[in-house]
Amino acid sequence: MIKPLRDYVVLEKIPEEKKVGGIIIASSHENESAIAKVVAVGPGYTDEEGHKITVEAKVGDKVVYKKYSTTDYDEGGVKMMLIQDKDILAIVD
Repeated sequence: MIKPLRDYVVLEKIPEEKKVGGIIIASSHENESAIAKVVAVGPGYTDEEGHKITVEAKVGDKVVYKKYSTTDYDEGGVKMMLIQDKDILAIVD
């Protein structure tokens, strides 16, 4: 597992499956949802005025992220993504 720096977050892609008449169909790459699970967060950073800025998302959160803002990598066969905190749009309850 990599340890993110500053305001970066490591996400694990949640595979989306659709059931059609009892058959499970995995979504195509072009229609993938932009929902993932947070698996690691950086410590945040200090802004120009000296204020500590922390990452809002927490480990275990399910989040919606900007689709083309990630750096993708493979960790043991699992699709992982590295993204800045500002590119996480929402936390899913």
